Formats: sequence, structure tokens, C-alpha cells
Amino acid sequence: MLSGRQISAARALIGMSQAALALAANISVPTLKRLEESEGKATGMQNDVAAIRTILETAGVTFLEAGGVASGPGVSLRKASGVAIDMDENEVVQYPENLENDAPPGAGG
Repeated sequence: MLSGRQISAARALIGMSQAALALAANISVPTLKRLEESEGKATGMQNDVAAIRTILETAGVTFLEAGGVASGPGVSLRKASGVAIDMDENEVVQYPENLENDAPPGAGG
């Protein structure tokens, strides 16, 4: 079961706006608002709820159910699996001309 509060909390946790989530799930913003305002289970078309869940889980959200880890419904954030850049600090190239600050004191930079 996915609640409206879980959708809202998950969206806030990853910093996604209602407009962005609605666009990604191919639903209207008013539909998303209605889903988020649902008391208890998110009421709406099951395919809309499934699309929202998939998008949020892909972004790293884990939905928690009562029992086990959580005392009630909730959300958790894990590292997203689709990291765009895998960077090892040992592979970073620093050009010699950028090692020294050539700006005058107080320049900010």
C-alpha cells in the first residue's frame, strides 16, 4: 500500500516538484495533488500510482511499511543506482596552472 503522505514525503526527500513528478508520471498536477492529499492509501488509477512509485524508487526512494524497520508507513533514501558519473579521486587531473591562486587578496574567486 502506498499512501499519499508517502508520495509527498518521498518527493520532498529527493527535491522533486509536483510538476516534475506529474510530468514524469504522465499525469496532471491536480491528479498528483489529489493523490498526495489522500488519507491513507493513495486513491486513484492504479497505473498512475504504479508510475509514481516506479519514478520515485528509481530516484532512490524506498517505501517502508509498518513492521520490521518502520513503526508505520514511511520513506527512506538510498543511493540511486543510475549514477551518471563514477569518479575516482585518484583519476582527477589537476593542471599545474590551476594549482596556485593568481587572484589578488580579497578577490573572492
